Amino acid sequence: MLKANRQLTAEQVAFYRENGFVQIDDVLSPEELAELRQYMDETMYGEGGRGVQTDKAGGAYYKVLNQRVNTWRDHGGMARFVLGERFADLGKQLTGFAGVRLFHDHALLKMPGDSKSTPWHQDRPYWPMNEMKPQNAFSIWVALDDVDEHNGCMMFVPKSQRIRNLKGVSLVTPEDIFEQEGAKDVVDRNTAVICRMKAGSCTFHDGMTFHYAHANMTDRPRRALAIVFMEDGTTYSGAGHVITDGLGFEAGEKLQGGLMPKLA
Repeated sequence: MLKANRQLTAEQVAFYRENGFVQIDDVLSPEELAELRQYMDETMYGEGGRGVQTDKAGGAYYKVLNQRVNTWRDHGGMARFVLGERFADLGKQLTGFAGVRLFHDHALLKMPGDSKSTPWHQDRPYWPMNEMKPQNAFSIWVALDDVDEHNGCMMFVPKSQRIRNLKGVSLVTPEDIFEQEGAKDVVDRNTAVICRMKAGSCTFHDGMTFHYAHANMTDRPRRALAIVFMEDGTTYSGAGHVITDGLGFEAGEKLQGGLMPKLA
């Protein structure tokens, strides 16, 4: 069973709202971690299913991330973790949103060998959401392996969630987001915080927070589960996205329904 909902401290909530990210240790028990590792391995190395594999071995994106989107649709065990209230409730506490919906999950493996870093970027420009307010979507990133600079841990630039109207950067052909108009001379990459974590710990970050992941220089995959959540009432921008394509949403409609349930 998943552990009961956890009450975050006032300090954790204040840190997230000020800096656009926070690290929370031991969000999974050792037993839950073992289960989730097994479920993810079964999902990533299975054939077929309703999830989306974003690239094949040897591809340019695969060298950045071996990624599968919406694993919860492939495996009941993944669904227990993704659709459970606990992660969404933590995000609700951090953001103060009245309601939190799922946008999608994604299994993120940094593969060994010819691994590439994930360049500095914001997530929000890739998501087909209209802004209800400056921040209306965020992610949890759960480490399934111990992570540091040698195998792909995350870094965040504090307070960078306040930067608006930047373009999405290519994760395959790196572009320097710090040189974009609106970020240059405003965001200091030297303030970046390295989030080394033990397996079973997590970070939350706002969709606008600048973040980066190191390359994997080890001989085994670095496994993480990320889940994107959004504020209940968020509307569709009309832009193309693997999650919304084909679902019949019209621009301005609320993102909701059976594939985007309210979880908290």
